[in-house]
Amino acid sequence: MYEVSKLWGGRFTKKTDQLVEEYTASIMFDKELAEEDIQGSLAHVTMLGKQGILPADDVEAIKDGLHRVLQRIKRNDIEFSISDEDIHMNIEKTLIDDVGPVGGKLHTGRSRNDQVATDMHLYLRKRVVEFVDMLHKLQSALIEQAKANIDTIVPGYTHLQRAQPILFAHHLMAYVSMFGRDLERLQDSYKRINMLPLGAGALAGTTFPIDRHFVASQLKFDRVYENSLDAVSDRDFILEFLSHASIIMMHLSRLSEELILWSSTEFRFVELDDAFCTGSSIMPQKKNPDVPELVRGKTGRVYGNLVGLLTVLKSLPLAYNKDMQEDKEGMFDTVKTMQGALQLFAPMIATMKVNKQQMRQAVNQDFSNATDIADFLVGKGLPFRQAHEVIGKTVLYCIEQNKYLLDLTLEEFKQFSQLFDDRIYNVLQPEQVVNARNVYGGTAKVQVEAAIARAEQVLEQTAAWVTEFAEKSR
Repeated sequence: MYEVSKLWGGRFTKKTDQLVEEYTASIMFDKELAEEDIQGSLAHVTMLGKQGILPADDVEAIKDGLHRVLQRIKRNDIEFSISDEDIHMNIEKTLIDDVGPVGGKLHTGRSRNDQVATDMHLYLRKRVVEFVDMLHKLQSALIEQAKANIDTIVPGYTHLQRAQPILFAHHLMAYVSMFGRDLERLQDSYKRINMLPLGAGALAGTTFPIDRHFVASQLKFDRVYENSLDAVSDRDFILEFLSHASIIMMHLSRLSEELILWSSTEFRFVELDDAFCTGSSIMPQKKNPDVPELVRGKTGRVYGNLVGLLTVLKSLPLAYNKDMQEDKEGMFDTVKTMQGALQLFAPMIATMKVNKQQMRQAVNQDFSNATDIADFLVGKGLPFRQAHEVIGKTVLYCIEQNKYLLDLTLEEFKQFSQLFDDRIYNVLQPEQVVNARNVYGGTAKVQVEAAIARAEQVLEQTAAWVTEFAEKSR
């Protein structure tokens, strides 16, 4: 076996202190980048051969060795070492052990600074496509539930107080829109992720006649960083991903909160499938919505990862600094956290049972149709502010009499305004209240059906995007 000390050790006369090795090593977490590191190295060494920087025999030996190392990694057949610091040095050391001194030529014309940046671009490029696909599946589940509940009426809330009746489908489609914006942000971020830093060297480029655009084409990058300093010090693409992930988790957390409320005994609007709930160790009657509760809780750690990296970067001078090693753990943790949440959410929504009868009963036992009475009086010529006062007094009367608006006789209505007539009973029907909101984006059935149709068209476009960009990201 070819023995080699630290690959950068020529300048040093002492061994690295063991505690320093342990403190500064990143192999414990950046081994996640192993496949991306080899992917980038294969493109780099191919370019070195094309440019005549390395002879063809050396290039083929290195490529064959890299493929063997990759297969060993996939088989978990390599024990990574803290003494070799990071995934880049571990792979290069393993390569040299495999092919001999020629493996040391792989690093010609590059630095770990541009190498690690390339790895993270490759890594996030794949993850973004995966998350777009996961959000697409969640939207599909929400849309299917909306279609199944196109006639289900539920109280709509503001301030968590009943406000106006809406279609449950309309409520679900609000989340389809929210996750749609998340999709757009991720898709837009792809063009800033899909940029090649390799060839920037440590900070200033390289003296070797490399071809960065050839490497970019090999790795299916759309662009090459224009400035070598920017290439090695840019972590905006990670910050952008963490920011988008934070918004996605916030949306999931809001939906989680509603699922938790709706599934409580006080609401009984929905029932989550047993597969997504747990029981109590002491109370046998309990069915706890643990999945949405955990998603709600894990949102905080994703926020923390964003703030953590923003803080790391806030005062760093150009170009690379060791502080930037802190860019990875939060990114990996966010990916893992969001993967878990999205993988569970789509099937949880798809299997959710909707208690339509309980929702209708809730609508019938509140005053959420009161605004429509005001609109009725306005249509009769009464100024809205006066109509508002009339209805406020009518509702107060109902509360005192333990009645709801549809329980009142016409004579009782006329106590408050002579403008009331028999048509008020049709106006107050929940279906009429809902369908009266027949404006673009409103809760009327015809508008919700149109919104579903538009969303399904976007779903098709998203599926096509995932197919196209998954291929580009391989």
